[in-house]
Amino acid sequence: MSPEVSENNSSVSQMPENRKYVKNGRLLSYAVGLGGQNVSYGFISQWLFYYLTTVLGVNSKIVGLMTSVTRTWDSINDPIVGALVDRHRFKNGEKLRPYLLSTPPIIGVLSALMFIKTGSNIKASIVIVFACYLLWDLFYSFQDVALWGMVALSSPHSEERAKVSQWVTIGAGAGSTLVMAFQILRSVMSGSLGMDDFKIFAFFGLLFGLGGELISMSAYRMREAVDVPRSKESLLEAIFVLRHNKTLLLISAARFFKDAFGTMLPWAYFFESRQSFNFGFASFDGGTSQVVYSVLMGIPGALSMFFATKVSDKVGGMKRILIIAQTTAIVLRTVCYFIGFDSLGSMYAVILLMAIVAIPTNMMDIAHRSLTSDSIDEVELKTGKRTEGISFSIQNFISKISSAANSLISGYILSWLKYDNTKKNFLQGSLYMKWQWPIFIAGPIIGEILYLIIIAFVRDDPQVRARVEAELFERRKALEEKLSEV
Repeated sequence: MSPEVSENNSSVSQMPENRKYVKNGRLLSYAVGLGGQNVSYGFISQWLFYYLTTVLGVNSKIVGLMTSVTRTWDSINDPIVGALVDRHRFKNGEKLRPYLLSTPPIIGVLSALMFIKTGSNIKASIVIVFACYLLWDLFYSFQDVALWGMVALSSPHSEERAKVSQWVTIGAGAGSTLVMAFQILRSVMSGSLGMDDFKIFAFFGLLFGLGGELISMSAYRMREAVDVPRSKESLLEAIFVLRHNKTLLLISAARFFKDAFGTMLPWAYFFESRQSFNFGFASFDGGTSQVVYSVLMGIPGALSMFFATKVSDKVGGMKRILIIAQTTAIVLRTVCYFIGFDSLGSMYAVILLMAIVAIPTNMMDIAHRSLTSDSIDEVELKTGKRTEGISFSIQNFISKISSAANSLISGYILSWLKYDNTKKNFLQGSLYMKWQWPIFIAGPIIGEILYLIIIAFVRDDPQVRARVEAELFERRKALEEKLSEV
């Protein structure tokens, strides 16, 4: 059989289209597992930078530089981990599933340790945090590649994989959303219980960091439904097989620019510097206001994820969702910039517009993973190799390298704005107050424009997908018959 995609549709009818590979109970456990992992990851990614600068009192430029360097190095490890995963098979023949049981306890313990203060020596605390982070990242890379790679192995059918991608992304989003409760609980524990931030962060390091990872072990119930051919290539060959996956490379480049410029002034800094906000029905401090804003803005987007596959069918494919999402974001962010955030009316107008932005934006990760899973089939047809490991390690790689760039940008912006972490109640100077809104609301437009330009070159053709699946089905069937004869 030719390694290229055939133009003949005759084999499509032979595909076992009616067979269901993913049972609902296992899909639920898989989604819950992703939720648990994202509780842990969300707490680390959203609050570690803040913990170091504001709680421990480390200079923001130093934290930005150290975080950027560390995450850049971490990101280099991800393709290596992905290639190792692709080259390895466990004794039971499985490729990914065993990682879902073995890595979470280690990751959870390291997550908790990063938020435990060790004495009054700040330099020693920084060294311990970053040492834990390096180990945390190594094990997290194996877990993350396995968790997301299971989407591609859950079924040989694109439509069923799209459904899996939708529900596990919903689970992951629910876990990330749960982390938002930290701000409210932090205010309660600080005000009512009199706990200082050191104890509060240590408590949630255990609850979210360790607890979330233990919950993630439920994903182990998902099964590998695609027979994975054993790989004999070298480590470098396992990495460079990516050259055959144009779709993945384009998505990765687009995501990098979007995420690197995504939050040049992180939400916590914007809201806390404003002291308090009057939402009409009540006034809240900056930290609680951030949660209220996030909830009001995020509800429509969270609900939209339940309809991602249906929307994809209506608009003409997953790529169309990506284009619609970023076009909407660019237009409405521009409108929000001119509206401002200084009066009750302007606040609610911005919340409404950003809620509209969130509807297609929250479908983007589902589209990314669905397109990536389809591209893995195309690579197998061209090369005879399954690349879940290296393909989904690139997802982790891009998240870290863009986070490194974003941390560097945020650190220098805070320094340029003369952010002072020693001031009481987060009060800041006139330069900071003048520029915080433009940077917060309009800064991400830079990345969104670059994303649109790159994503335009991605191919999303349902006829090609059908031909790829049909030819892979025939190839696997022939191989199975040959092995049976042997």
